[in-house]
Amino acid sequence: MFTENEIIDGCLKNDRKMQKALYDRYAPKLYALCLRYAYSKDEADDILQESFVKIFFQISQFSREHSFYGWLKSVAINTAITYYHHHKKHYYQDDIDEINETEIENNTIEGEYSAEHLLQVIQELPTGFRTIFNLYAIEGYKHQEIAEMLNISESTSKSQLLRARKALQTKLEQLQE
Repeated sequence: MFTENEIIDGCLKNDRKMQKALYDRYAPKLYALCLRYAYSKDEADDILQESFVKIFFQISQFSREHSFYGWLKSVAINTAITYYHHHKKHYYQDDIDEINETEIENNTIEGEYSAEHLLQVIQELPTGFRTIFNLYAIEGYKHQEIAEMLNISESTSKSQLLRARKALQTKLEQLQE
């Protein structure tokens, strides 16, 4: 087993063995992240592949002062956003001038769901909803940051998040019936 620094050093030298070691170590985690942003497993595969291409070409930009996994995760998220932009013409998004996030009901749904089941429900969301939900609720970005990343208005980000939450709540309630 190679250390993280050995893998990074090897990848900087385009060592195929170290590139494979990097892929083997981090692909499962990054794939899970890609699945959250993708509509399907095929899309997640595409995003993951594009992410690793970028990682291998841009590894010299990584600063060892920061978390390596954090950097990898950032590359994958940015790749997912780029993928979204390239396919955006196929997705629906609305713009609303003002929206109040407190309109969301805070109902709790009894029962437990596996991570796989919840992922499946999230993947069923329309792409705009899913992307913004992931960036806001899971990755912790603010609406202003999301708006800049996706080239949308802040109010669109807020409305998409509200609709995503309502859609998730509805889907989970239907499963309880």
